[in-house]
Amino acid sequence: MYVRKKGTAGKIAMTLMFTMTLLAGCSGNNANQGSGNVTTNNAEGNAVKESDTSPITFSFYSVGANWNNMQDDVGKEITKMTGVTLDAETEVGGSAQKLALMATSGQYPDLLSATGDLNKFVDAGAMIDLTDLIDQYAPNIKKLFGDQFKRLRYNNEDRAIYAIPTYSAVDGKNFNAGGGFELQHRAVKEAGYPSIKTLQDYEDVIKSYLEKHPTDDKGNKNIGLSLNGDDWHMYITVTNPAAETTGKSDDGEYYINPETNEAIYHFRTEGEKEYFKWLNHMNNVGLLDKDSFVQKNDEYLAKIASGRVIGLTDADWGYADGERALKKDSKFDQTYGHYPVMLSDEYKDNRLQSTGFMAGWGIGITKECKDPVRAIKFLDFLASEQGQILLNWGIEGKHYTMQDGKRIVPEDVQNRVVNDNTAFTKDSGIGLYTNIGAHYGDGVKDSSGNYYTKSFPELIVNSYTEADKQTLQAYGVTTWADLFTSEDDLPVKAWGAAWNIPVPTDDESNILAVKMKDISWKRIPQAILAKPEEFDQIWDEYQQELIDAGVEKMEAGFTKYVQDRVKLWNE
Repeated sequence: MYVRKKGTAGKIAMTLMFTMTLLAGCSGNNANQGSGNVTTNNAEGNAVKESDTSPITFSFYSVGANWNNMQDDVGKEITKMTGVTLDAETEVGGSAQKLALMATSGQYPDLLSATGDLNKFVDAGAMIDLTDLIDQYAPNIKKLFGDQFKRLRYNNEDRAIYAIPTYSAVDGKNFNAGGGFELQHRAVKEAGYPSIKTLQDYEDVIKSYLEKHPTDDKGNKNIGLSLNGDDWHMYITVTNPAAETTGKSDDGEYYINPETNEAIYHFRTEGEKEYFKWLNHMNNVGLLDKDSFVQKNDEYLAKIASGRVIGLTDADWGYADGERALKKDSKFDQTYGHYPVMLSDEYKDNRLQSTGFMAGWGIGITKECKDPVRAIKFLDFLASEQGQILLNWGIEGKHYTMQDGKRIVPEDVQNRVVNDNTAFTKDSGIGLYTNIGAHYGDGVKDSSGNYYTKSFPELIVNSYTEADKQTLQAYGVTTWADLFTSEDDLPVKAWGAAWNIPVPTDDESNILAVKMKDISWKRIPQAILAKPEEFDQIWDEYQQELIDAGVEKMEAGFTKYVQDRVKLWNE
């Protein structure tokens, strides 16, 4: 009754593989022992009882590693409230081949979060249209998405809802900045907390620190700037910064003209040649890690954990494990601050530009699911106020308390959050379940007047180390986001984010995109590592190679999908 026939066009996202995708499946558990009720709020805010919390197991395939078999506090509470247990198989980094085989095998998991590969399962006729299920059984999901509900539609031809978006929050605001260019606090302090707004400013801090401290206290060589060129990490630390430092917000491998919604491969836009020439310069003066394009991710993280890397061009989640090790060893001055570094003063920082609610990647129910109604009710609980508070704050009395109507994190708990986050997350489960269900964004308040998430200025500041606070105080600001251009001063992008726009697997622009990636991932490291006098020739050959390979045809093809999304979202 709920099975949607095969869609008219398969879609695949232009994906940055740094996303932690969640691929989930449920198998019905015929055991009926046990019963109970869970109270949630419906779309009108009234309490309703959801019957049937008898045990049921959902098998769970995840391409991410942060999973603890629901043996953490939040996981156990989810099971207690819903009866649902997730039996997980985890695979670091995931496998596109495995997903393709799964899609063609006819043997599907019951719950599926396929992110950029959802189209494969839609094409195979595997996905249920969730429209009626949500309408009948998911009042919290309807309430959460509100007037953004139309963005859940698959495409202009197929208006079915095959996935509940879980990788984009509803409403909310950026209160924190976890990207930009990073520098160790000790280096910035020794430089006298200078203005750090351009590549030259950034380079000066690194250079001056290494001149005084070429090695660590064990005699190991300190490293100026390290890049992570290991597979998809190339996007985050090598190529994305070229766009960001030249005034473009994150749209994956494209720049989207906001006036025409036309797409251009961002490596062909103004200023990016100069950015890569700067990296070439950094390499030739000895400030760039010589291992940047040969080291593996674990080697990169180990260097950060050693405290020897002065500068990064990464996202905080990308180097978090290395920084956690520094905090655990109380090496707080060797952790990092975030700076809105630009190519030059000619360019304006757009890093915090809002995408609005992007929809796209999320979790769906396949035709193999033994109990679609039970499955949608489970997802509805995660979207409820009760579920949202649990996932973000944990358990009252253990992870937070209520004082004068306000949620407060006890000092001992907050100390673990800041200084022992890895162990705390594993024990508590806070933050591990966000991308399984629909959720509100930062800054949105619940019915009690408290924030749904912990990411708001007061609590963000409490999460900072003393080294963070000392650096921020020196710059006269409270949070790292205060150093960046506020999203309030930037227009909301009508297309969301280009990397989130699905494109059919066999579409010519998608096929060409693979060719462009192969060319870029070969030519850009070659240009960076070349002798300075060879850079221009290599860059010119790279640009011509893109043209010869059909980059203009790719841009024109992708432009159609950008413009289709704008139409879909605004009808």
